[in-house]
Amino acid sequence: LGGKDAAIVLDHPAGKATSESEMKRVASIIMRGVFQSSGQNCIGIERVVAMPLAYDRLIALLTPRIQALRSGPDLDLPTGQHVDVGAMISSASFDRLESLISQAVAQGARLLAGGSRLTHPIHSSGHYFQPTLLVDVTPTMRITQEELFAPICILMRVDSPSHAVAITNSTIYGLGCSVFGPTGSSAARQQLEWVTQRVKTGMVAVNDFAVFYAVQLPFGGVGNSGYGRFAGEEGLRSLCNVKSVCSDRWPGLIKTAIPGKLDYPMGESAYAMGKGVIEFGYGESLGRIVAGVRRMVGV
Repeated sequence: LGGKDAAIVLDHPAGKATSESEMKRVASIIMRGVFQSSGQNCIGIERVVAMPLAYDRLIALLTPRIQALRSGPDLDLPTGQHVDVGAMISSASFDRLESLISQAVAQGARLLAGGSRLTHPIHSSGHYFQPTLLVDVTPTMRITQEELFAPICILMRVDSPSHAVAITNSTIYGLGCSVFGPTGSSAARQQLEWVTQRVKTGMVAVNDFAVFYAVQLPFGGVGNSGYGRFAGEEGLRSLCNVKSVCSDRWPGLIKTAIPGKLDYPMGESAYAMGKGVIEFGYGESLGRIVAGVRRMVGV
């Protein structure tokens, strides 16, 4: 299931500032959504799409945290040392990733952390890519359209909820999405609902990340993110063969019988009778239906 999942961060519709504690909570969720499993997660956050107030605050919160991430293996660490981001499964994508980042920077994006492969001082053969933060990214840059599957956080600024929806829906993918925003007023809740209903993805987590998977809701995407679902009632049905069964509701009162004129071997009036049945069932006007009844009764 390919994906280019967005985390949308909305401002309050009245322009009120979001509390510092809430912004830190959102930043922490974004960190987890981007960097867990070194970004190798089909529903990982690949784009952070933020409105103006949230955008600047997220840059300030995320930059030092991403710069401080430690790469390496967690199997033979000396006592007291820690790592945050492990190796990738392969280095096959590294040339492409570095090229996408370089192209974005050349087109105006700012690289605030990482940006290239990492040669680990001890495990030099490991497939490590530096935890990366790229901001001021625009939809025309290739890095916003291609799935990265890597520890790369890209920030995109939008001006309005409708702009956020347009950016989110601008790729060929549509797997999952996170929508963050205030809930303290009716207008704020309506804004969250408005965005949630309009993003073209198979799943949405409101003010959270990927919880639809944790609670086993139907999992799947739209567009080039595949088809079908697993989990939930819909997922169980996809594992079943459907059997259609039709029986009489009142078998003691009415049962199917072949009209005499249509019974084999059919008589001369069978064609008129059959035409009447079709006209009665599918006639486009009352007159056509009445004509069908007349044919059926032979008048």
